[in-house]
Amino acid sequence: MTPADPHPLPPKASESFLLNNAIHQIQSITTNPIFANDACGACIATLEVGKMLAMAAPDQGPAWIIALCNQFHFESNCEASFSINDMGGVVTQVLANADVGGLDGQMLCEGFFGGLCPAALTTPLNLTGWFAKPKPNPLPPPKTPSGKRLKVLHISDVHLDPRYSTGSEANCTSSLCCRANNFARSSPNVTLFPAPRYGAYLCDTPFSLMLAALPSIPILAGVQQTGFDFTVFTGDLVSHDPDFQLSRDYVKYTEAVLYDLFKRELNSGPVYPVLGNHDTYNQAQDAPHALNPPLADQFSWNYDHVSSLWEQKGWIPESAVELARAHYAAYMVKRVDGLRIITLNTDFFGVLSFTGYRDNLFNFINMTVPDTSGMLRFLTDELQDAEDAGDRAWILGHVLSGWDGTNALLNPTNLFYQIVDRFSPHVIAGIFWGHTHEDELSIFYANNATVIDAENALAVSWVGLVIQHVGVIATMTLTASLTCHVVMQKTFDIVDAFTWMADVNSFPELDGQTKFGPTYRLEYSTRATYGANITWGPNDPLNATWWHLVSEQLEQNQSLVTAFNTFQGKSSVRTQPCTGECAVAKVCYMRSGSSSIAVENCPAGFGSVQ
Repeated sequence: MTPADPHPLPPKASESFLLNNAIHQIQSITTNPIFANDACGACIATLEVGKMLAMAAPDQGPAWIIALCNQFHFESNCEASFSINDMGGVVTQVLANADVGGLDGQMLCEGFFGGLCPAALTTPLNLTGWFAKPKPNPLPPPKTPSGKRLKVLHISDVHLDPRYSTGSEANCTSSLCCRANNFARSSPNVTLFPAPRYGAYLCDTPFSLMLAALPSIPILAGVQQTGFDFTVFTGDLVSHDPDFQLSRDYVKYTEAVLYDLFKRELNSGPVYPVLGNHDTYNQAQDAPHALNPPLADQFSWNYDHVSSLWEQKGWIPESAVELARAHYAAYMVKRVDGLRIITLNTDFFGVLSFTGYRDNLFNFINMTVPDTSGMLRFLTDELQDAEDAGDRAWILGHVLSGWDGTNALLNPTNLFYQIVDRFSPHVIAGIFWGHTHEDELSIFYANNATVIDAENALAVSWVGLVIQHVGVIATMTLTASLTCHVVMQKTFDIVDAFTWMADVNSFPELDGQTKFGPTYRLEYSTRATYGANITWGPNDPLNATWWHLVSEQLEQNQSLVTAFNTFQGKSSVRTQPCTGECAVAKVCYMRSGSSSIAVENCPAGFGSVQ
């Protein structure tokens, strides 16, 4: 070839041309006969087109995603859902950084596109070098309890609705009800069910319920004079609105108001909060540091905001504030009594469900690595420090790591399980989650649950209950609940837990008067309900061994399964019976501390009571 025989290259395409071509490629892929029996291949090919556009013309990414949404009808309002200020910018970032031809693309097609690709199995885990030291053998001797019992409040998933409108339609057709602009399609001009002052089934929590419930809690728990020793709040302050009805300021307002209410109305020891998947904007989105600035810093406004609020309330020291700002609002507090509180931002192992919750899309970047955020590295290092100091630790987060395997990704929860195994039972005294709005529990066993028995049971995770259950996207029950844990000082083991509930269905009766508010009643004591046939001392902890024995009782006693199922749904009339395969599944879920174990071992479809 010589300059006299040139082969000119095509001109550089404009961004608008690239967008139009990428939209055309969607249509070509979906109509190409070669993909007629290969939906997964077509999905991957489509993502490859999106990735090239996101890298070459990122400003056009949201427009392409809107076109994709309209083509496949992901949403009823694609323009609102995938604009640059909504999820369009996030999806563009993910496409540009994900390995869409590999595992990342497969899992996006499985979750984002509604199962067009098969779900991947758990990636084999290489723990070489992960732990600084091997697990002590023998373990340090257990700490001796002091005899004093602490009372610790555990609440979760408040979902305050500042826009709640008493008297508005509580039985609306779509979105969040009890709003002035939401109606029943069958009766747009006449309200069918006026929203009660204290809340309703298809609505989030009004201020009136919060202001009635919070001052009642210390009285219910018998700590009105002393207050709780401390409180754990396992996330989700913000209402269940679609992203285009939310904003950064709305989230910051809700956080400021509710933390202030906790401080004023509980009038007790410190509150240790974590972020839930609704406690940011866009919802559930948290970018890992591995993306590098400025993408890695786009949610730092929230970490700075909440950590400053927590410090201002006197709940966490400056050292914890610095950790929270550096670790996605996760922190460690070393209490003077020897307990370490270690919190996690579990958006980094929440799953993506395109129908219902839309969780952290950034998790779909580099999915072969179970800890792209460094969150589990932070947890491991803090637990190692606790072990070296001879301290006990509680782990707090929002999205639970196990149960039925539908709430968290396999690889991160598999790694989390190994961390729990390494530091249990001598360091980890308790694990606490929220998110599901149901009363659930999981047991962790040695060696990834290869032998499931009382001897190998190591740790337990508890799921916190809500001030008010909601039914728009979350669990559909008719009760409002809270739990008080009775904790042995020095060991920080739970020796009992008491749950109270109020019937949301009774709230309309409280309208028209101001003398009485919602009535909470004691629903059950954990020890009394599940321990009747277990030989256990009055001061022995409700630890993993005890809970494994409870699971054996559930295998033998259908009436106990019925009780567990009833309490899981907080005695709601909507709770379905649980027999046969459901009863088998409940025991399996109870023995599954990771999504990986649940998906591999348990029957699917019985995780919720609704």
